[in-house]
This record gives sequence, structure tokens and C-alpha cells, in this order.
Amino acid sequence: MRGLLIAFEGLDQSGKQTQTERLRDQLTAAGRQVRLLSFPAYETPIGAEIRRALDGGREWGADVMQLLYIANRYETKPLIERELARGVILVCDRYVASSVAYGETQGLDASWLRDVQRHLPRPDLTFLLDIAPEVSARRKTTDRDKFERDLALLARVRDSYLRQAAEGRWVRLDADRDRDLVASDVIAAVKPLL
Repeated sequence: MRGLLIAFEGLDQSGKQTQTERLRDQLTAAGRQVRLLSFPAYETPIGAEIRRALDGGREWGADVMQLLYIANRYETKPLIERELARGVILVCDRYVASSVAYGETQGLDASWLRDVQRHLPRPDLTFLLDIAPEVSARRKTTDRDKFERDLALLARVRDSYLRQAAEGRWVRLDADRDRDLVASDVIAAVKPLL
């Protein structure tokens, strides 16, 4: 049995970590082998460079930042392929669509961002946990990185996510609701794939 690759996308504080963990717990209880992945993966060398940049220790252009994010996912590609072949369900907190959403809002070409990631495994299902930028800011009021503080940029990111969700195998969920309701919608969308 081949595994599944399920990605959660959305603005910061949309509930991605909460919902990935809840989905993992539900699928594990149902007897499936599940592994969580989160991007950027800060524990890798490329991930450490991304963290430095987000914290203001580096000043990279938008193109370099997106290439770092993409390289960070390529670092994990062998693991993803190996786990899928073993039948593991991989649940990702951010994946390919994040580079498109954040990159195109900073003036990068969306088709280039998709193309450079074409050799990464495609998600079987992508969830958009949709919230307004103001909700994101309200949910986290301190220690916001430079992207989290820019509400105009976040509005453009949200617009990109909404466009991407209309084009592919996505499920858009209103994440400004009770987390139990969101979790119920998530598992309902995943069950047909099992």
C-alpha cells in the first residue's frame, strides 16, 4: 500500500500545526503509520540559514529565500519518497504551495516557482486553512518574523493561496472556526483516500 502525502497550507496562525497533529492522531488511532513534516525544516543546514534570515541575521532577496525554501524541501525528498513507498502517510505543515504564495507576492514568477519544484513528490491532497491576515495577527501578537508583521503581504499571500486552491486537488476550510469543526472537516476529506 502506497502512502499518502497530505499538505496543510495557510497563513501563520491558521492552525496548521494543530490540524496536522490532530490528523496524525486520528490516523494513528485507525492503525495507519503517520509521520509529520514541517517546512522549513530548521534542523537542516539549509533550514538553519532560513532561520537566520527570518530572524534578521541575513538579508537575502526574495529569489534567494524561495530557492532556500525549495532546497530545504529537496533535502527531504529522499525521506518523503522512502516513507511513501513504505505506506506511511506524510502530513506536511507547509509544502510546495508556500513558495508559490510567498514568492509571487514578492514579485517572483509563479510558473518558475512551480517549475523548479516539479521534481518534488506531489501532494495527494492539500488543505488551505483560510484565515484573514488580521486573524493571524490577533492570534500571535509577539515574536512575529518580518513576514508575519506585514499584513499587506499576508493579504497577497492569502490571495495566492485562494487562486492555487481553485486550480488543484485542494480543500479550502474556514480556519476562523472552532478547531474541532475544522478537524472534523479534515478527516472527512481524508477518509476517501484511505
